[in-house]
Amino acid sequence: MFPEDPLYQPAPAWSLVEPGLPMIALLAGYRDAGATLFQANASLMQQDEGELVARFHADALLDYRARRPRVQIEDHQIVRFRQPALDLRLMRDSLGQKYLLLHGYEPDFKWEKFARAVLACIQHFRVESFTWAHAIPMPVPHTRPIRLAATGNREELIERLSMWESDIEAPAHALHLVEFELTRASIPVVDLVVLVPHYLAEGTVPAAAHRLLESIGTASGRMIETESLRERERTVRAEVDAQIAENEEAQRMIGLLESQYDGFIKGTPQENPFADADGELPSADAIAAELERYLSARRNID
Repeated sequence: MFPEDPLYQPAPAWSLVEPGLPMIALLAGYRDAGATLFQANASLMQQDEGELVARFHADALLDYRARRPRVQIEDHQIVRFRQPALDLRLMRDSLGQKYLLLHGYEPDFKWEKFARAVLACIQHFRVESFTWAHAIPMPVPHTRPIRLAATGNREELIERLSMWESDIEAPAHALHLVEFELTRASIPVVDLVVLVPHYLAEGTVPAAAHRLLESIGTASGRMIETESLRERERTVRAEVDAQIAENEEAQRMIGLLESQYDGFIKGTPQENPFADADGELPSADAIAAELERYLSARRNID
């Protein structure tokens, strides 16, 4: 029998979910640096669209003026009205192992009711672990491996995956509230925070999505295919390297970031591991401006 909840409508696959599966949550709308979650979601859906378990009601959770539905018009008539979706789907990895995927938009409204609804689903299906993610810009070079920070109550996993420890206060994601409630309920949960080079954060960074899906596989025990992202990663890396190779100022700034990054990874004691000897750090705007200047010059030449 389907449960009744004003925030979501169960679908036929609700009764097909076996207990004890991991749940992965990738909700767009909060600082998706490098289009990391967008790419990760697209990659997962290309591998397996899965079966709809439940759909959350957009009327209760979505600000339509901020994220408007799309209409398709043909021959003066509206033939399609496409509304943003927030779905829970039953998925399979490359080995056929099942998992649950919560994906779509981050709710604009009713976060507390949303958190309770997600927690109820997790308890109903006896979910073994909850893994979610977001991506933020950081002053790190694209020439080094993408790294993660992590929060949650899976201490061994966090110790293995996370490079950054800090006591901070920052704007929250709706899933931070879910994580908070899961921690209180002693349900295994981890948030994987992808640290994207800040001067590339407004573009598309396949390396970030690649790293995220690999880490989700580690956290969930599922085999996630990443070959298509790996191929795009090589292409984008070559393009960025070619642009920087012809820009001395960008080379200097990237070299500075590499020096700070390497020192931090090796555990070199520094008051601020991402600042230079004078305490100066090239800003995202400075690097982005240099790259934009170069690209603009190239466009004018072409």
